[in-house]
Amino acid sequence: MSLATFETTPAGPGLAVRHDWTRAEIRALFGMAFPELIFRAAEVHRAHFDPTEVQISTLLSIKTGGCPEDCAYCPQSAKFDTGVNAEKLMSLDAVLAEARAAKAGGASRFCMGAAWRSPKDRDLDKVCAMVEGVKALGLETCVTLGMLEAEQAKRLKQSGLDYYNHNLDTSPEFYGEIITTRTYQDRLDTLDRVRDAGIHVCCGGIVGMGEGLEDRVGMIAALATLPVHPESVPINMLVQVEGTPLAGQAKLDPLDFVRTIAVARITMPASMVRLSAGREDMSEETQALCFLAGANSIFYGPKLLTTPNPGRDRDMALLDKLGLKAMD
Repeated sequence: MSLATFETTPAGPGLAVRHDWTRAEIRALFGMAFPELIFRAAEVHRAHFDPTEVQISTLLSIKTGGCPEDCAYCPQSAKFDTGVNAEKLMSLDAVLAEARAAKAGGASRFCMGAAWRSPKDRDLDKVCAMVEGVKALGLETCVTLGMLEAEQAKRLKQSGLDYYNHNLDTSPEFYGEIITTRTYQDRLDTLDRVRDAGIHVCCGGIVGMGEGLEDRVGMIAALATLPVHPESVPINMLVQVEGTPLAGQAKLDPLDFVRTIAVARITMPASMVRLSAGREDMSEETQALCFLAGANSIFYGPKLLTTPNPGRDRDMALLDKLGLKAMD
Protein backbone atom coordinates (compact mmCIF):
# COMPACT_ATOMS: atom_id res chain seq x y z
CA MET A 1 0.00 0.00 0.00
CA SER A 2 1.44 3.37 -0.98
CA LEU A 3 1.13 6.41 1.24
CA ALA A 4 -0.98 8.04 -1.48
CA THR A 5 -3.47 5.14 -1.36
CA PHE A 6 -3.68 5.45 2.40
CA GLU A 7 -4.45 9.16 2.13
CA THR A 8 -7.45 8.68 -0.15
CA THR A 9 -9.56 6.55 2.21
CA PRO A 10 -13.12 7.98 1.81
CA ALA A 11 -13.67 8.96 5.46
CA GLY A 12 -10.36 10.76 5.64
CA PRO A 13 -6.83 9.45 6.06
CA GLY A 14 -7.36 5.99 7.51
CA LEU A 15 -10.43 6.95 9.53
CA ALA A 16 -12.95 4.54 7.98
CA VAL A 17 -13.74 1.31 9.84
CA ARG A 18 -12.77 -1.42 7.39
CA HIS A 19 -12.81 -5.20 7.56
CA ASP A 20 -11.04 -5.88 4.27
CA TRP A 21 -7.47 -5.12 5.27
CA THR A 22 -4.91 -7.11 3.29
CA ARG A 23 -1.62 -8.34 4.66
CA ALA A 24 0.14 -6.16 2.09
CA GLU A 25 -1.60 -3.06 3.47
CA ILE A 26 -0.81 -4.00 7.06
CA ARG A 27 2.79 -4.78 6.16
CA ALA A 28 3.04 -1.33 4.56
CA LEU A 29 1.79 0.27 7.78
CA PHE A 30 4.47 -1.53 9.80
CA GLY A 31 7.02 -0.31 7.24
CA MET A 32 6.09 3.39 7.45
CA ALA A 33 8.59 5.90 8.72
CA PHE A 34 8.06 5.97 12.49
CA PRO A 35 6.97 9.64 12.75
CA GLU A 36 4.47 9.18 9.92
CA LEU A 37 3.05 5.99 11.46
CA ILE A 38 2.60 7.62 14.87
CA PHE A 39 0.99 10.69 13.27
CA ARG A 40 -1.48 8.53 11.35
CA ALA A 41 -2.34 6.46 14.41
CA ALA A 42 -2.84 9.57 16.54
CA GLU A 43 -5.08 11.06 13.87
CA VAL A 44 -7.27 7.94 13.83
CA HIS A 45 -7.33 7.87 17.64
CA ARG A 46 -8.52 11.49 17.85
CA ALA A 47 -11.32 10.79 15.38
CA HIS A 48 -12.81 8.15 17.69
CA PHE A 49 -11.66 8.93 21.24
CA ASP A 50 -10.54 11.70 23.54
CA PRO A 51 -6.72 11.33 23.33
CA THR A 52 -6.30 12.58 26.89
CA GLU A 53 -8.41 9.80 28.43
CA VAL A 54 -7.20 6.34 29.48
CA GLN A 55 -9.46 3.62 30.84
CA ILE A 56 -8.15 2.13 34.06
CA SER A 57 -8.78 -1.60 34.38
CA THR A 58 -7.96 -4.20 37.01
CA LEU A 59 -7.39 -7.89 36.27
CA LEU A 60 -7.85 -10.46 39.02
CA SER A 61 -6.96 -14.14 38.88
CA ILE A 62 -10.05 -15.78 40.38
CA LYS A 63 -8.73 -19.30 39.81
CA THR A 64 -4.95 -19.66 39.55
CA GLY A 65 -2.75 -22.44 38.19
CA GLY A 66 -3.25 -26.05 37.16
CA CYS A 67 -4.32 -25.32 33.58
CA PRO A 68 -4.03 -28.38 31.26
CA GLU A 69 -3.09 -26.25 28.22
CA ASP A 70 0.54 -25.90 27.06
CA CYS A 71 0.66 -22.20 26.09
CA ALA A 72 4.42 -21.63 26.00
CA TYR A 73 4.20 -18.18 27.60
CA CYS A 74 1.97 -19.13 30.54
CA PRO A 75 3.21 -19.78 34.10
CA GLN A 76 -0.22 -21.22 34.99
CA SER A 77 0.19 -24.31 32.80
CA ALA A 78 0.34 -27.55 34.77
CA LYS A 79 2.90 -28.75 32.21
CA PHE A 80 5.60 -26.31 33.36
CA ASP A 81 7.42 -25.96 36.67
CA THR A 82 7.08 -22.26 37.39
CA GLY A 83 6.30 -22.22 41.08
CA VAL A 84 2.66 -21.32 40.45
CA ASN A 85 0.48 -23.72 42.41
CA ALA A 86 -3.05 -24.75 41.50
CA GLU A 87 -5.64 -23.00 43.64
CA LYS A 88 -9.40 -23.24 44.01
CA LEU A 89 -11.86 -20.72 42.64
CA MET A 90 -12.06 -17.65 44.87
CA SER A 91 -15.17 -17.03 46.93
CA LEU A 92 -17.75 -14.50 45.82
CA ASP A 93 -17.11 -12.30 48.86
CA ALA A 94 -13.36 -12.23 48.22
CA VAL A 95 -13.84 -11.24 44.57
CA LEU A 96 -16.31 -8.48 45.43
CA ALA A 97 -13.91 -7.11 48.04
CA GLU A 98 -11.23 -6.89 45.33
CA ALA A 99 -13.69 -5.21 42.98
CA ARG A 100 -14.66 -2.60 45.56
CA ALA A 101 -10.98 -1.84 46.16
CA ALA A 102 -10.39 -1.51 42.42
CA LYS A 103 -13.27 0.92 42.05
CA ALA A 104 -12.07 2.94 45.04
CA GLY A 105 -8.69 3.13 43.34
CA GLY A 106 -10.12 4.59 40.15
CA ALA A 107 -10.82 1.53 37.99
CA SER A 108 -13.90 1.58 35.79
CA ARG A 109 -13.39 -1.94 34.43
CA PHE A 110 -12.91 -5.17 36.39
CA CYS A 111 -11.63 -8.30 34.66
CA MET A 112 -11.60 -11.81 36.10
CA GLY A 113 -9.45 -14.64 34.78
CA ALA A 114 -9.59 -18.37 35.53
CA ALA A 115 -6.93 -20.89 34.48
CA TRP A 116 -9.25 -23.34 32.77
CA ARG A 117 -9.29 -25.01 29.37
CA SER A 118 -13.05 -24.44 29.53
CA PRO A 119 -15.35 -23.89 32.51
CA LYS A 120 -17.49 -26.59 34.05
CA ASP A 121 -21.13 -25.58 34.36
CA ARG A 122 -21.04 -25.65 38.17
CA ASP A 123 -18.07 -23.25 38.14
CA LEU A 124 -19.74 -21.07 35.54
CA ASP A 125 -22.68 -20.53 37.90
CA LYS A 126 -20.25 -19.17 40.49
CA VAL A 127 -18.57 -16.90 37.94
CA CYS A 128 -21.96 -15.59 36.83
CA ALA A 129 -22.69 -14.62 40.44
CA MET A 130 -19.37 -12.77 40.49
CA VAL A 131 -20.26 -10.94 37.28
CA GLU A 132 -23.63 -9.94 38.70
CA GLY A 133 -22.01 -8.68 41.90
CA VAL A 134 -19.28 -6.70 40.15
CA LYS A 135 -21.81 -5.23 37.72
CA ALA A 136 -23.93 -4.09 40.66
CA LEU A 137 -20.95 -2.05 41.87
CA GLY A 138 -21.11 -0.01 38.66
CA LEU A 139 -18.02 -1.53 37.05
CA GLU A 140 -17.64 -2.75 33.48
CA THR A 141 -17.15 -6.53 33.58
CA CYS A 142 -14.89 -8.88 31.64
CA VAL A 143 -13.97 -12.52 32.15
CA THR A 144 -11.52 -14.92 30.53
CA LEU A 145 -12.33 -18.57 31.21
CA GLY A 146 -11.01 -20.46 28.18
CA MET A 147 -13.15 -22.01 25.49
CA LEU A 148 -16.93 -21.65 25.69
CA GLU A 149 -19.92 -23.55 24.38
CA ALA A 150 -22.84 -21.55 22.98
CA GLU A 151 -25.06 -22.15 26.03
CA GLN A 152 -22.29 -21.05 28.38
CA ALA A 153 -21.88 -17.80 26.45
CA LYS A 154 -25.64 -17.20 26.70
CA ARG A 155 -25.52 -17.83 30.46
CA LEU A 156 -22.75 -15.23 30.85
CA LYS A 157 -24.76 -12.74 28.81
CA GLN A 158 -27.74 -13.29 31.09
CA SER A 159 -25.55 -12.49 34.10
CA GLY A 160 -24.80 -9.07 32.59
CA LEU A 161 -21.28 -9.72 31.31
CA ASP A 162 -19.97 -6.86 29.16
CA TYR A 163 -16.82 -8.41 27.62
CA TYR A 164 -15.33 -11.85 27.11
CA ASN A 165 -11.57 -12.07 26.61
CA HIS A 166 -10.16 -14.79 24.36
CA ASN A 167 -6.94 -13.83 22.60
CA LEU A 168 -5.74 -15.17 19.26
CA ASP A 169 -2.21 -14.70 20.68
CA THR A 170 -0.29 -14.58 17.37
CA SER A 171 -0.58 -15.28 13.65
CA PRO A 172 -2.18 -18.50 12.40
CA GLU A 173 1.22 -19.54 10.99
CA PHE A 174 3.18 -19.09 14.23
CA TYR A 175 0.44 -20.34 16.54
CA GLY A 176 1.57 -23.98 16.48
CA GLU A 177 4.97 -22.95 17.82
CA ILE A 178 3.28 -21.59 20.96
CA ILE A 179 0.27 -23.84 21.65
CA THR A 180 -0.58 -27.42 20.68
CA THR A 181 -3.50 -28.22 23.00
CA ARG A 182 -6.08 -26.17 21.14
CA THR A 183 -6.28 -24.92 17.56
CA TYR A 184 -6.60 -21.47 16.10
CA GLN A 185 -10.06 -22.47 14.89
CA ASP A 186 -11.01 -23.40 18.47
CA ARG A 187 -10.30 -19.81 19.43
CA LEU A 188 -12.25 -18.39 16.51
CA ASP A 189 -15.19 -20.65 17.36
CA THR A 190 -15.31 -19.32 20.92
CA LEU A 191 -15.22 -15.74 19.59
CA ASP A 192 -18.17 -16.56 17.33
CA ARG A 193 -20.15 -17.96 20.27
CA VAL A 194 -19.40 -14.91 22.39
CA ARG A 195 -20.44 -12.58 19.58
CA ASP A 196 -23.60 -14.59 18.86
CA ALA A 197 -24.57 -14.33 22.53
CA GLY A 198 -24.41 -10.54 22.34
CA ILE A 199 -21.29 -10.11 24.49
CA HIS A 200 -18.58 -7.66 23.46
CA VAL A 201 -15.36 -9.33 22.34
CA CYS A 202 -11.99 -8.66 23.95
CA CYS A 203 -9.34 -10.22 21.72
CA GLY A 204 -5.72 -9.38 21.02
CA GLY A 205 -2.33 -11.01 21.19
CA ILE A 206 1.19 -11.22 22.55
CA VAL A 207 4.36 -10.01 20.87
CA GLY A 208 7.96 -10.76 21.75
CA MET A 209 7.47 -14.55 21.67
CA GLY A 210 10.09 -15.08 18.97
CA GLU A 211 7.71 -14.32 16.12
CA GLY A 212 8.83 -12.33 13.09
CA LEU A 213 7.38 -9.17 11.59
CA GLU A 214 5.24 -11.25 9.25
CA ASP A 215 3.63 -12.90 12.28
CA ARG A 216 2.79 -9.52 13.80
CA VAL A 217 1.29 -8.60 10.43
CA GLY A 218 -0.67 -11.87 10.45
CA MET A 219 -1.96 -11.35 13.98
CA ILE A 220 -3.27 -7.86 13.20
CA ALA A 221 -4.75 -9.13 9.92
CA ALA A 222 -6.62 -11.91 11.75
CA LEU A 223 -8.12 -9.39 14.17
CA ALA A 224 -8.83 -6.57 11.70
CA THR A 225 -10.62 -8.81 9.20
CA LEU A 226 -13.08 -10.31 11.68
CA PRO A 227 -16.69 -9.57 10.62
CA VAL A 228 -16.93 -7.25 13.64
CA HIS A 229 -13.76 -5.85 15.16
CA PRO A 230 -13.15 -6.78 18.79
CA GLU A 231 -14.41 -3.87 20.87
CA SER A 232 -11.35 -4.43 23.05
CA VAL A 233 -7.87 -5.28 21.69
CA PRO A 234 -5.21 -6.02 24.34
CA ILE A 235 -1.66 -5.90 23.00
CA ASN A 236 0.70 -7.71 25.37
CA MET A 237 4.48 -7.79 25.52
CA LEU A 238 5.70 -11.22 26.59
CA VAL A 239 6.54 -11.40 30.29
CA GLN A 240 9.19 -14.08 30.54
CA VAL A 241 8.75 -16.50 33.42
CA GLU A 242 11.36 -19.06 34.47
CA GLY A 243 10.15 -22.57 33.79
CA THR A 244 8.15 -21.68 30.68
CA PRO A 245 9.52 -22.59 27.23
CA LEU A 246 9.82 -18.90 26.30
CA ALA A 247 12.06 -17.96 29.23
CA GLY A 248 15.29 -16.53 27.84
CA GLN A 249 13.66 -15.41 24.59
CA ALA A 250 15.36 -12.43 22.91
CA LYS A 251 13.39 -9.34 23.83
CA LEU A 252 11.47 -7.37 21.23
CA ASP A 253 12.69 -3.85 20.45
CA PRO A 254 10.36 -1.43 22.29
CA LEU A 255 9.79 0.59 19.10
CA ASP A 256 8.54 -2.56 17.36
CA PHE A 257 6.03 -2.90 20.19
CA VAL A 258 4.92 0.72 19.69
CA ARG A 259 4.53 0.04 15.97
CA THR A 260 2.21 -2.87 16.79
CA ILE A 261 0.06 -0.60 18.95
CA ALA A 262 -0.09 1.99 16.16
CA VAL A 263 -1.06 -0.53 13.48
CA ALA A 264 -3.75 -1.98 15.75
CA ARG A 265 -5.16 1.52 16.24
CA ILE A 266 -5.19 2.32 12.52
CA THR A 267 -6.76 -0.97 11.43
CA MET A 268 -9.31 -1.11 14.27
CA PRO A 269 -10.14 2.59 14.74
CA ALA A 270 -13.11 2.31 17.09
CA SER A 271 -11.70 -0.44 19.36
CA MET A 272 -10.21 0.11 22.79
CA VAL A 273 -6.52 -0.71 22.33
CA ARG A 274 -5.25 -1.92 25.66
CA LEU A 275 -1.61 -1.55 26.69
CA SER A 276 -1.55 -4.77 28.66
CA ALA A 277 1.13 -7.16 29.96
CA GLY A 278 4.79 -6.21 30.00
CA ARG A 279 4.55 -2.63 31.25
CA GLU A 280 6.66 -3.47 34.30
CA ASP A 281 9.67 -3.67 31.99
CA MET A 282 8.74 -0.68 29.81
CA SER A 283 10.23 2.75 30.29
CA GLU A 284 7.96 5.74 30.80
CA GLU A 285 9.04 6.91 27.36
CA THR A 286 7.91 3.66 25.70
CA GLN A 287 4.55 3.84 27.44
CA ALA A 288 4.16 7.49 26.45
CA LEU A 289 4.77 6.55 22.81
CA CYS A 290 2.13 3.81 23.12
CA PHE A 291 -0.43 6.38 24.29
CA LEU A 292 0.58 8.65 21.43
CA ALA A 293 0.15 5.69 19.06
CA GLY A 294 -3.44 5.14 20.20
CA ALA A 295 -3.41 2.94 23.31
CA ASN A 296 -6.20 4.11 25.58
CA SER A 297 -6.39 1.58 28.39
CA ILE A 298 -4.03 0.14 30.98
CA PHE A 299 -4.33 -2.43 33.73
CA TYR A 300 -3.22 -1.29 37.15
CA GLY A 301 -2.47 -3.23 40.27
CA PRO A 302 0.55 -5.23 41.44
CA LYS A 303 -0.23 -8.24 39.22
CA LEU A 304 -1.72 -9.21 35.89
CA LEU A 305 -3.00 -12.66 36.87
CA THR A 306 0.37 -13.99 38.12
CA THR A 307 2.94 -11.68 36.49
CA PRO A 308 4.26 -8.34 37.82
CA ASN A 309 2.63 -5.04 36.90
CA PRO A 310 3.50 -1.46 37.86
CA GLY A 311 2.00 -0.28 41.13
CA ARG A 312 -0.96 2.07 41.07
CA ASP A 313 1.07 5.02 42.42
CA ARG A 314 3.57 4.69 39.56
CA ASP A 315 0.79 4.59 37.00
CA MET A 316 -1.03 7.57 38.43
CA ALA A 317 2.23 9.52 38.54
CA LEU A 318 2.91 8.68 34.89
CA LEU A 319 -0.58 9.66 33.76
CA ASP A 320 -0.27 12.90 35.69
CA LYS A 321 3.10 13.61 34.12
CA LEU A 322 1.61 13.09 30.67
CA GLY A 323 -1.52 15.12 31.41
CA LEU A 324 -3.77 12.09 30.92
CA LYS A 325 -6.90 11.41 32.95
CA ALA A 326 -8.81 8.28 33.88
CA MET A 327 -11.85 7.54 31.76
CA ASP A 328 -15.11 7.50 33.72
